[in-house]
Amino acid sequence: MSTATPIPVRSPLPSVLSGTTAVVIGGSSGIGLAAGVLLRSVGARVVLVGRDPDRLKAAVSRVRGAGPAEDPDDAVLGVPGDGGDEQTLAEAFGRAGHVDHVYVTAGGISGAGPLTGLSADDIRTTLGSGPLQTVFAIARAAATRLPAGGSLTFSSGILVVRPYPGMTVPLSLGGAVETLTRALAVELAPARVRVNTVRYGRIDTPLLRSLPGLDSDDAVAAAGSTAPLGRFGTAEEAAAAALFLMANNYVTGQVITVDGGETLT
Repeated sequence: MSTATPIPVRSPLPSVLSGTTAVVIGGSSGIGLAAGVLLRSVGARVVLVGRDPDRLKAAVSRVRGAGPAEDPDDAVLGVPGDGGDEQTLAEAFGRAGHVDHVYVTAGGISGAGPLTGLSADDIRTTLGSGPLQTVFAIARAAATRLPAGGSLTFSSGILVVRPYPGMTVPLSLGGAVETLTRALAVELAPARVRVNTVRYGRIDTPLLRSLPGLDSDDAVAAAGSTAPLGRFGTAEEAAAAALFLMANNYVTGQVITVDGGETLT
């Protein structure tokens, strides 16, 4: 029988995040930015990490606008850099001080294409020194800093369970993230740190709109009309799932799907 102190009991409502500090990796746009806005609106302190300094600066301003007018200077911080870089992570955690939650939304679609058309370098970049390395670097940094009741939340996508040709390598990455979620949840449970993933369907974000044929409101609306609920999800709807996982202290090792029912069809 474990003699460790049980995980703290607290309200599972998002309001409990008031006064906590969350580091959002990939927080300068899309779901990460939406998460930052929601977190600040419930009183959390937010540290955004993003590669593009100008976009990050705009994101910090937008997130700060979700808080009270008399926000302290450190209520919203921006750290430019690659979320998988150890120096960037050290700066983000250092400037944050005490960190309660880490949310990882950084990434894109890399390594796409027929398997026989990909080079060994293409595969190595995606599954070796690229996004997968980023996930492990963030996990290593978070594991040594999160307190009992803290959480680490990753992102995945529904193509992991609904694959199609040409996506073998990126979907392998998504599958690895989901496996890592369960493994880390067990490994970090003695420290009372929780690890989960949100598996997203098609969400209306800049990443979605970068795909061919989806670069306008009309195109996105037309494509979304075939989904079970008649549209794609919003970044805010997607981000709300991450706040749920941060707030609910009795959820760990889970992959929660937010896809508007797409995996049902």
